[in-house]
Amino acid sequence: MKLFDVYPLYDVEPVKAYDATVIDKNGIEYLDMYGGHAVISIGHSHPHYVRSIKEQIEKIGFYSNAVQNSLQTKLAKKLGALSGYDDYQLFLCNSGAEANENALKLASFYTRKSRVVAFHNGFHGRTSAAVAATDNAKINAPLNTQQNVTFLPLNQIELVRTELEKGDVCAVIIEPIQGVGGLDEGTTSFFTTLETLCHEFGVVLIADEVQSGYGRSGKFFAHQYHEITPDIISIAKGMGNGFPIGGILIAPHIKPDYGMLGTTFGGNHLACVAALSVLEVIETEHLIDNAKITGAYFESKAHQIPGVQKVKGKGLMLGLEFDFEVSELRKRLIYEEHIFTGGAMNKKLLRILPPLTISKKQIDQFIEALQNVLVEKPMI
Repeated sequence: MKLFDVYPLYDVEPVKAYDATVIDKNGIEYLDMYGGHAVISIGHSHPHYVRSIKEQIEKIGFYSNAVQNSLQTKLAKKLGALSGYDDYQLFLCNSGAEANENALKLASFYTRKSRVVAFHNGFHGRTSAAVAATDNAKINAPLNTQQNVTFLPLNQIELVRTELEKGDVCAVIIEPIQGVGGLDEGTTSFFTTLETLCHEFGVVLIADEVQSGYGRSGKFFAHQYHEITPDIISIAKGMGNGFPIGGILIAPHIKPDYGMLGTTFGGNHLACVAALSVLEVIETEHLIDNAKITGAYFESKAHQIPGVQKVKGKGLMLGLEFDFEVSELRKRLIYEEHIFTGGAMNKKLLRILPPLTISKKQIDQFIEALQNVLVEKPMI
């Protein structure tokens, strides 16, 4: 049997990693400025993280959700305290796609409606709210409807009002900072009015923080820059630092009922310990502050790079938009400078999602390498 070939792969095989360094099978060291789609939040192989998982696996790794698991309660309390959502409820699952699927399902149960409003270039795990958004032919249209999902442009609040007035919308789902879509953001005015409209029309507001959450933006959640309070917040990626885990935070006015949601592996013992250790490291090492400080430092340096048209994002969820497509640039950074970066649906955007432990010295290393590549052999 061979692998189903749906991912283009670079000819690099990592076998070991620590902090923001990845080592391949040939012993070559790479600077990780991408963190596996923002998954590596506290750095590769963090000692506290590794120790916590090792200690847990010697006890029990997994058992059914039909029995009590006090680690889930401990995780919920810690997450509530650090995120500012003490009064919310936590449902645990295994990935961002599953988190958003459950968020939409819950919104439909709560409102007894089925249509969803999402936004162009949004990416929600390719669940029902992502099918049309990933169709480039449709993204540029003013309005699209597919599989009961309506896609609208960001920052056009009157179009949102028009859809909500129809009375059949159960949820609005939005990324505070778009991920693979290209790091576009709604304005604070847009977000605050969106929240008001959702309250007015009885629509559930879902903040997709799968990529932007857990301190990456310089706040625990990126929507907190706009001082809004979503009804549901979806989380994953950096939540487990590489261990599969996801979840949704649910407002207290949405009441649970047995059988409403379900999962097989969600909230297993190992996943909970991984997530707890991530929160503990974020807290003790002040990594949210580091994301804000080093992100600002990165931005101050990035404007000096030849060809950069725009620096997008917040904290350590950043993108450099060039006046050329970046696929060849990414290859040269990997093979010539030994640095991992990311791409996006916007082919001219280089995505930067390093571990939240990244230092100014490592940022300087990246900036110097990028300048070397661009000056030595311009991409244009």
